[in-house]
Amino acid sequence: MQRTAFRRMLIGAMLAASPLLIGSKGFAAPQHALAMTGAPALPDGFDHLPYANPDAPKGGALKLGEVGTFDSLNPWILLGRPATGISQYVTESLMARSINEPFTLYGLLAESVDTDAARSYVEYTLRPEAHFSDGKPVTVEDVIWSYKTLGEHGHPRYRNAWAKVKDIRQTGPRSVRITFNAPDRELALLMGMRPILEKAQWAGKDFEATTDMVPVGSGPYVVDQVSNGRFISFKRDPDWWGKDVNFNHGLWNFDTIRHEYFKDGNVIFEAFKAGDVDAWREMSDARWQNNYNFAAAQSGEIVKDEIPHARPSGIDGLVMNTRNPLFKDWRVREALTEVFNFEFINKTLNNGAEPRVISFFSNSELGMQPGPASGKVKALLAPFADQLAPGTLEGTPLPVSDGREMNRKNTRKALKLLEDAGWTVARDGVLRNASGQPFQFEILLRQGGGYGSGPYDPQSVVDIYVQALERIGVKARVTTIDDAQYVQRARNYQFDMTWYWRALSLSPGNEQMLYWGSAGVAQPGSWNYMGMASPAAEAMIRHMLAATDHDDYVAAVRALDRILTQGRYVIPAWYSKSTRLAHKSSLHYPETLPVYGDWPGFMPDTWWYEADK
Repeated sequence: MQRTAFRRMLIGAMLAASPLLIGSKGFAAPQHALAMTGAPALPDGFDHLPYANPDAPKGGALKLGEVGTFDSLNPWILLGRPATGISQYVTESLMARSINEPFTLYGLLAESVDTDAARSYVEYTLRPEAHFSDGKPVTVEDVIWSYKTLGEHGHPRYRNAWAKVKDIRQTGPRSVRITFNAPDRELALLMGMRPILEKAQWAGKDFEATTDMVPVGSGPYVVDQVSNGRFISFKRDPDWWGKDVNFNHGLWNFDTIRHEYFKDGNVIFEAFKAGDVDAWREMSDARWQNNYNFAAAQSGEIVKDEIPHARPSGIDGLVMNTRNPLFKDWRVREALTEVFNFEFINKTLNNGAEPRVISFFSNSELGMQPGPASGKVKALLAPFADQLAPGTLEGTPLPVSDGREMNRKNTRKALKLLEDAGWTVARDGVLRNASGQPFQFEILLRQGGGYGSGPYDPQSVVDIYVQALERIGVKARVTTIDDAQYVQRARNYQFDMTWYWRALSLSPGNEQMLYWGSAGVAQPGSWNYMGMASPAAEAMIRHMLAATDHDDYVAAVRALDRILTQGRYVIPAWYSKSTRLAHKSSLHYPETLPVYGDWPGFMPDTWWYEADK
């Protein structure tokens, strides 16, 4: 039943994505939603999201586990490690995304949105009933202050788009208009997704340095209890203004949500088995098949669900920091990719069940197509042909081994590439350059894992890889440090190689510049861990933002994907085509599944508690 409903939603989403990007006409009047691809699937006055259950009962408590620790209640700045849940549960934005429609936003704090054909501005009108949890109304003044503060003093993820804002001003008692200074069609949507904070609460506070203040928001929950680094809990606001807004029908059903922090994923799993955590996302097919024979699972108190999705894979694997001269040469990066024996690792750790990440947008129409570039993709890349990594236009696939541990054929290829780059195996068995310097580097890992892709630790992958590197004379030193140290070093790119995970959506846009733009080579806090500075990649991102045709947009993303994938910056591991969730049988979710949803977005947003019968 669930899979059938999922397929229906997938077909509907694909059809919704097929028309040309809106832009030939402006709005005749303010609208309830804003689409970048086609038209909004849901009409004005819709009752609820298709994947929500409007009859879901309210009540119950949800306990979830997190890897690591936290020391900040301010998730909107670079300083500190923010607690999970504040942005998701406590604050709201003017518009909200349906996870069935990656290019569509619906009104949340805003009752309507307006723009012109060129998307040179966007104007939002606030709902008159919207108020913060302390009872004060959400005003245009709060909106303007929030946008300026985030754009000028917030995390780097807010600053890129803010640089394209010419003006923000009040146009009516409940209306605010943002005018842009650059052609970027996504901005009208992107600006609708900023968190709205209460200006009065931050009076006299240094926004960039304040990490210990419980923020006031307008969302469904308020912060209940905090034990720094140990747990944070939220309770549903009985006076939440938005409970009757159609977008929210059937969402946010738990009375309380508590996030407990643990040393590593293994400890969380043990807590789950003991009943102290209510749900667990399993990242390994082998563990999914073999590790659920404990009492609660056998009795039916714990149930297992595989939930299909159509999300891009994103990238998950070992990233090489090209700020280190050792990794500057593409031949070196390609050689280290050859040595990574994915087929043997996958067979050893996953029974060979998981598909490999073969591009940054695997599992979606946005991923690069096999073989040579053609058509619009080729035309976009052609002006940069002399700057591109080898294989970009040709579409050289990732190395494939015979699945045996020694991986001899790929090892020979790696040694030839390294020799071409000036590295040979000396008499002592160590790979050295002409000056006699050994090929050695550090692999930095976070204690317990918790990189964002799920509660698993890549240590086992790295252990196998290090042994393979030793066979060609490379010394890789593995350093495992605690969460606080890891965050500090990763934000400042103080590593040679580390595990890297980055989710990528079906509506990539401005955030891609934060991920791959050259500013991130030196600017702390970006996701440009590899340190790439590629004019070609930045040009593809600009093409994405300027596209007025769906095919042009897809071509630009596929071209960007080729640059990223063929650059061999990341040695990719695997992804799952379904989300494996084990959970208490008292937790339920709607029969109709979201097409692109994951945790969060799907869990805990749409779930509810129902006492065991």
